[in-house]
Amino acid sequence: MITHIQGKLIEKNPTDVVIDCNGVGYVLNISLHTYSQIPDGEHVKLFTHLQIKEDAHTLYGFSSLAERNIFRLLISVSGIGASIARTMLSSLTPKQVIEGIASNDVALIQGIKGIGAKTAQRVIIDLKDKVLKIYDIDEVSVSKGNTNKDEALSALEVLGFVRKQAERVVDKIVMSQPDANVETIIKQALKNL
Repeated sequence: MITHIQGKLIEKNPTDVVIDCNGVGYVLNISLHTYSQIPDGEHVKLFTHLQIKEDAHTLYGFSSLAERNIFRLLISVSGIGASIARTMLSSLTPKQVIEGIASNDVALIQGIKGIGAKTAQRVIIDLKDKVLKIYDIDEVSVSKGNTNKDEALSALEVLGFVRKQAERVVDKIVMSQPDANVETIIKQALKNL
């Protein structure tokens, strides 16, 4: 099994990279998340997953061990192949995937191209326990240490909004504007709820 490839970056595209390792060029399929993490410098190291089928040996590259672990968890679910798992990691960050599974967010998972309602539910049912065991959800949460977000969520709950819906909207606001104050977060959340 090939666990990582380290070498000179020859070609970088949003869907794949070519890395020269001692005179051998390896093509690695990547997610958009990994693409954004790869520096434009010459020397790179990507963690890999080798998929062997009758008609092809395909390498997938990841910028972090966490992303590779999530990819492997996803492809273990019936109905999720490597291309859908890669699409999921291109549409969402690894943290969002983990949080979506941990919080039973079927709508988030179903929002990925190629995933229907039943498959989204299967992903959550099959992986929730594994994700909760492996990852400390507070650790990967966007909200860790963000008291403005917590105060905004409390205020929205007092106003009668369901916490899960409010949290989804507030997370998007906090990700796009990390320095937003409580008042700004609440005003923008009210527009989107």
